[in-house]
Amino acid sequence: MFKVQRPARRQMISLRVAKNARITPNFRCITLTGDDLDGLDHTGRDQAVRLFFPRAGQAGLEMPTLSNDAWMAQTLLTPKSRRPWVRTYTIRAYRPEQREIDIEFALHGDAPASAWAANCRPGDPAGIFDEGMTYLPPPAAEQHLLVGEESALPAILSILETAPPALTGQAFLEVPESGDIRSGVAHPSGVRINWLARDEAGTRPGALALDAVKNADLAEGRWYTWVAGESGLPTGVRRHLVNDRGFAKADIAFVGYWRHGRSSPG
Repeated sequence: MFKVQRPARRQMISLRVAKNARITPNFRCITLTGDDLDGLDHTGRDQAVRLFFPRAGQAGLEMPTLSNDAWMAQTLLTPKSRRPWVRTYTIRAYRPEQREIDIEFALHGDAPASAWAANCRPGDPAGIFDEGMTYLPPPAAEQHLLVGEESALPAILSILETAPPALTGQAFLEVPESGDIRSGVAHPSGVRINWLARDEAGTRPGALALDAVKNADLAEGRWYTWVAGESGLPTGVRRHLVNDRGFAKADIAFVGYWRHGRSSPG
């Protein structure tokens, strides 16, 4: 499905909220800070972290003490009265001099992460654990295809901002409404950005992006594809590219972040 490049070192990093800002109608940016950020190996691209944040009513944040894959079992064995919420997010920006990182949230109703992002205040506790990156293009790729709905937008914007200037290809970015379209996005001049706004209630997230890829005029040559978001989008894009366009499976990284109509476990 996809390969993951893990960081050379991984440790639990305790942080606190420094700033909470609205970006567009459906996105917020939370800035986290703390001295423990010196232990983060920042790689850019779609670098993801497990984000730990307290449940409503919890006085503080109880982070796992294990900095290996056993942290998950440790967390699940913690009583819910003390167990934090855990979700996966992309590091949108890193400022080592200020010991700050930015994480962007696509707000989805009353989901735990959306509620926390909407209401957290400076000084509130949070924590992260580095999970690495999945955007790993082969050197021989001639064109790059980046596809995602709102949950994958921060990762794709990060990929574009840190990409080499010579990168060419197309990006299909689906957002809930026109007000979420960003202007002045930094990206290589050879990458065409296609914004897609649903603007209508009831449209399944990812459907517009999938249709746009199916109808896209993609140049000849070897493409590397990175697609993520609601599970129907990455699987649909991969099926189309392999079956209808003859793309090599090995050149497609497809990541299902969530499933429409199904809540995440707590």
